[in-house]
Amino acid sequence: MAISRSFGTIRGVLFDIDDTLVDLEYAMTTALREVSEHLLPGLDQAGWAKFGRIFTHETTHFYDRYLAGELTFNEQRLLRGRAALGHFGVELEEGEASQAWVADYHQRQVAYVRAFSDVAGVLDALDAAGVPYGAVSNNVHDYQRAKLDGAGLDRIKILVGTDTVGAAKPEPAIYLEGVRLLGSTPGETLYVGDNRLLDAEGATAAGLVGVWLNRTGEVVEDFAGRQVDSLSALLLQAPALEPNSL
Repeated sequence: MAISRSFGTIRGVLFDIDDTLVDLEYAMTTALREVSEHLLPGLDQAGWAKFGRIFTHETTHFYDRYLAGELTFNEQRLLRGRAALGHFGVELEEGEASQAWVADYHQRQVAYVRAFSDVAGVLDALDAAGVPYGAVSNNVHDYQRAKLDGAGLDRIKILVGTDTVGAAKPEPAIYLEGVRLLGSTPGETLYVGDNRLLDAEGATAAGLVGVWLNRTGEVVEDFAGRQVDSLSALLLQAPALEPNSL
C-alpha cells in the first residue's frame, strides 16, 4: 500500500493536471510577462503580479464560457489577455496584433510548463506498489496529453479530458470515466487537485475520495473535507527508525 491509511483502502489514484501535477501558473505568468513587456514598459513587480492575477484568477469566467462551448480556447485566452492589459490602460488591437500576441504567448507558455518537484516521487511510489493512476482534466484530451508529455509525465497513460465523455468537472461523469479506466471503484479511488470546489468537493460528490491539494495553505473555515499541502503527504510514511541502543 503506497497511500496513507488515513484515506481508507485506495486501489487507484486520479490527479488533476494544471497546478496539481504541473506548475501552470508559473508557466502562464512568466510567458505573459515576456509577451507583454513591450506593451507595459516600466511596470513594477507589484504591477506584474497584479497583471498575472487578473489573467490567471480573475478572468476564469471566460474559461467557463469555453467549457460551455461559447468560446474557442484561443478566444477565451485573448479575452483574458485583453482584460489584464485593459486594467493598465492598454488595448490589444484586433486582427494580426491580437493573433500574434496569442501565438507568441502559447509558444512561450508551453516551453515553461514543468512538473512540480513532488510528482515524480509519488508516481514512483504508486508504480512500486502497483497502484494504477491517471489524470482527469477540465481541458481537452490532446492538449493535456501534449502538456503532460512536455513536462516529462508521459508515464501517465490514463487521461480523461472534457471531450472524452462530453462533460466537465464537477459533473460526475468525467470523474467516473477515470475510475472506469483505472479499473477501480469510486469509493476506492483517490482524486487529488488544487481546486477545492471542482476537485475535492466535486470528486467527493461523485463518490470518489476527494482531496484538496492546498499548496499555499489557504484557510477556508467551512471546508471539512480532506486536504494535503503536498502530493508527498498522500503517501504512507515509513515509521522513523529508532537508534540502536548500545
